[in-house]
Amino acid sequence: MALDEKHKRARKMMLWFGIISMGMMFAGLTSAYVVSKNRPDWLTDYQLPNVFIWSTLVILVSSITFHLAKNFVAKGDQTKANLMMISTFILGSLFVVMQFIGFEQIIDAGYRFTGGASNITMSFLYLLVAAHLVHVIAGLIVLIVVIYNHFKKKYNSEEMLGLKLGVTFWHFVDALWLYLFLFLYFFK
Repeated sequence: MALDEKHKRARKMMLWFGIISMGMMFAGLTSAYVVSKNRPDWLTDYQLPNVFIWSTLVILVSSITFHLAKNFVAKGDQTKANLMMISTFILGSLFVVMQFIGFEQIIDAGYRFTGGASNITMSFLYLLVAAHLVHVIAGLIVLIVVIYNHFKKKYNSEEMLGLKLGVTFWHFVDALWLYLFLFLYFFK
């Protein structure tokens, strides 16, 4: 049973309200970062681990694979859609692992996120990246639901709403990381 247009529009609007809310949250956090940058104890000489560069490439490729999956579903090519969805999940999971490796490298470099040995710069870095990781994990859950529905043959060229919403959310999470990475990399 297909959803009528009113329900489809409502679901799309709810996603966009969520995306806008999340965007506002990260705008607020990065604004606080900018304001705090003027503190005398702010670190300017730290270097983000290179694993964050690689994880950025991984998440961008995952956006491409998920977009391709949507295109393959629209064309009726289930085999290629399966491959692209599973690839997206693997890449998303790899991104999460790489983020934790990056955190470990920051800690190994002597920077702490909380406690007596911490500093405000690293606390902000941790907060921004950890908040993004929560959204990526939410994206992975969405992706699992999309993959499950795909294997149950709920998507086809006529009915793709759930898939399209999942792809939109995933693209948002990817674009958000690109923004955060560039912000943290260049704005010290």
